[in-house]
Formats: sequence, structure tokens, C-alpha cells
Amino acid sequence: MAKKSKKSVGTPATVALTAAGVPFTTHSYEHDPAAPSYGEEAAEALGVAPEQVFKTLLADVDGTLTVAVVPVSGSLDLKALAAAVGGKRATMADPAAAERSTGYVRGGISPLGQRKRLRTVVDASAEGRPTVCVSAGRRGLEVELAPEDLVTLTGAYLAPIARG
Repeated sequence: MAKKSKKSVGTPATVALTAAGVPFTTHSYEHDPAAPSYGEEAAEALGVAPEQVFKTLLADVDGTLTVAVVPVSGSLDLKALAAAVGGKRATMADPAAAERSTGYVRGGISPLGQRKRLRTVVDASAEGRPTVCVSAGRRGLEVELAPEDLVTLTGAYLAPIARG
């Protein structure tokens, strides 16, 4: 069962949200290391639709690390991501490079509070939702916030980059 808290949990993501004065709620749950999909595990533990929970993926677009935030119910369309940022070719980033650049571990990468601010694209399906959930920077910890705040704080583009 997920626990709800309005208190900052102290990850770089929650610190950034608190510093920005953005309203958010944290949700923690017991992470199962054997779970086949961290995002689907989060949606189930939180009791919310997978379309409301977004995963943070890193891709290499023409040699530049780029953050893609897509619903856990779908997958990232690499061609659409490249097009959204004016690139030609996108591939999934090396996990070690993603961890080094963001300061987070795989499965707990948040689009917020990253060590180095990267170009970010949020899937257009987030638009119009009252809230979305993204990783709060640790496996088993999600943060729920308005999609407009997510876009503003990350300097993201909104574009249709998800499939399925």
C-alpha cells in the first residue's frame, strides 16, 4: 500500500519542488527488485491508472543526452523524440551515462532535480491531466504534481513521443 505525504522526503527532486514552491505530494511504496517494470509497479502500488504514471528515460539524440518522460502504459518512440528536438537520430542512452549525468540510479531517475539540466520532452498526453506521477529520485518513491509544473520546472517541450 502506498503512503502519502506532503512533507519533503529529501531527494534532489523534492528539494527542487520545495524550493520552487510547487505543490506536490509524495507517494512511497515497498519496491520489489524483481518487478519487471518499475513504472507499472508504481502505478499498481499507488492504485492509479498507468496513463497517469510517467517514466523518465534518457536517450542520446545526435550525441546529446535528452530526457523523455512518457506514460508507463506505453513506450518511447525514438523517432518522434528526435523530431521533437530537431534531431535526426535517437538511441537509448547508456545506463551508466544516464546515472552519471542525472545523479540518480536506474529505476529511480527523476526528471526533476537532476545533477545537470538536460533537454527534456514530456509526452503530450500529460497535458490536460489534473496531475501526473513521476519518480521522486528513488525506487519506491513517486511525486505527484500538475503537468504544467513539471513542464515549467524542467523547461520541457510537450510533444507526442509515446507509443501504445
